[in-house]
Amino acid sequence: MAAVYRASAHLHRDAGAQVRRQLLALDAARYGERELSARFTAVPVGGVAEALWEVVWATGSMIDPRRRSLSVGHTGKVTAVATEVVDGRAVAVSGSEDETMRVWDLATGRQIGEPLTGNGYEVCSVATAVLDGRTVAVAGGYDTVRVWDLTTGRQISGFLQRHTYLVWAVATAVVSDRTIVVTGSFDSMGWVWDLADDGQAVGEHLQGHTHWVRAVSTTVVNDRPVAVTGSLDKTVRVWDLGTRKTAGEPLIGHTDGVLAVATGTVGGCPVAVTGSSDRTVRVWNLSTGQPLGEPLIGHADGVTAVTTGLVDGRPVAFTGSDDGTVRVWDLAAGRQVGLELVFPDQVHAVAVTSDGRLVVGFGQDVAVLVPC
Repeated sequence: MAAVYRASAHLHRDAGAQVRRQLLALDAARYGERELSARFTAVPVGGVAEALWEVVWATGSMIDPRRRSLSVGHTGKVTAVATEVVDGRAVAVSGSEDETMRVWDLATGRQIGEPLTGNGYEVCSVATAVLDGRTVAVAGGYDTVRVWDLTTGRQISGFLQRHTYLVWAVATAVVSDRTIVVTGSFDSMGWVWDLADDGQAVGEHLQGHTHWVRAVSTTVVNDRPVAVTGSLDKTVRVWDLGTRKTAGEPLIGHTDGVLAVATGTVGGCPVAVTGSSDRTVRVWNLSTGQPLGEPLIGHADGVTAVTTGLVDGRPVAFTGSDDGTVRVWDLAAGRQVGLELVFPDQVHAVAVTSDGRLVVGFGQDVAVLVPC
C-alpha cells in the first residue's frame, strides 16, 4: 500500500480527491494489484462524482522493481499504440524508444510472444491492417517502415524505404481493394505505399508541407479515401488517395506545430481532430475544410496524441499531452467530459477499441481503462 502511494506521491500533494483516487487505482494496477485497483475506483468521495473510468491493467516499467508482481514491458518511452484483433483476440500493439514493439492481450494485460525487434532504431509510429488475410503491424523507424505478421511475430519480407529521416506518422487504408500505407516523416515528405506489391512505393510522394510531417490519419470524404496530415509548419492538409493530390486548401488555425491527427464523424459529417504544440485541440469539417466550433482548450502543454471513438453513443476525442493528462471531449457539444485522467509521466500515445477500451502510453508504461 505504501509503495502504491509513493509511486505518484509528487502528484498527490496538489491533487483533488478524485484525481488521487484515479492515481491510486492506476498505480495499484502498475504493481499488478488489480483487485486493489478496483477497490480504489469504487471508493466514494464526498461531493465528487463517481469515477468515470476504471483501470483494467497497466505495465510497471517505471515503479519499484522489488514490489511489482508483473512483467515490466518497455524499457524506453512508449511512442505509439494501436489496437487490432488477432486470431479472435483483441490486442494492443505498442512501439517504444527501446527499439521494440510489444503485443498485449487487451483482456489480461499479458504480453503475447516475444518483443518484435529488428527495427534498428526507435519505433516512432505504429498502425495495423489486414494484408492477404493476415493481421499486420506497420512500424515507422529511422528512414524505414517495416511490416510485421502479428500471428507469427515475423517481419514480412522487405521493408519500405524512401524517407531520409524519422518516420513519425503511419496510417493504413484500403483503396480500390488494395491495402495501402501512408507515412509522414521529419524529412517533410509523405509517401503512399502499396503493401500488396511487396512494399513498393505507389505514385509520387505527397508534396506540400514545408516542415516535419508529424501525424497522419485516413478516412473517407464524399466516397473518396483521403489522408489527413499534420505538420510542424502549423498546417493540416487533406490528400486524395486516388490521385495522390491535395484536396482543397490547407487547414489553417493552429499557431504552432501540429503533433497529432485523428479522424471520425460528427452528425454524419467526416471530421479531423488535431492536437498542437499550441496546447489546443481543433475539429475540422472535412467536407467544407472549415473549423467545426471553437478550439478545445484545457491542456497545459502540447497535445501529442489524439484518437476518436464513442462513449455512451456520442462521438468523442481522447487527447494525450506532455502535461501528463488524457482529456475526453464531446465533439458534438464542443466540451470536455468529466475531469482529465492524470498520469505520472508524459502521454505520447492513445488508442481506443470499438467497444470503448482506452489504451494509453505514458512514459515507459501502457495502461488500459474502461468506462465505469
